[in-house]
Amino acid sequence: MKINAAIQLLPLGAKEDKYELIDNAIELIQLSGLNYKVCPFETVVEGATEKVYALIRQIQEETLKKGSEELLINIKIHAANRDLDFKDKLAKY
Repeated sequence: MKINAAIQLLPLGAKEDKYELIDNAIELIQLSGLNYKVCPFETVVEGATEKVYALIRQIQEETLKKGSEELLINIKIHAANRDLDFKDKLAKY
């Protein structure tokens, strides 16, 4: 099944610019091959459940490795007994 997830990364105690860590996370999302949309407060992705969860874990590990002492990741997940696509949710707009 294809799910949607909104991912918001909040690096805490970063040794480098926090926006650079967020940019790195967005780059991981871009490289994941998942469909995504960058928004002002979060980035939304759609894809197979396993791939989305693996991406979230990769973002966590890479952000800590790149200098954030700790982080918060706010995640909203929409799952159903069918594939979920951005286009279905946004068609009327």
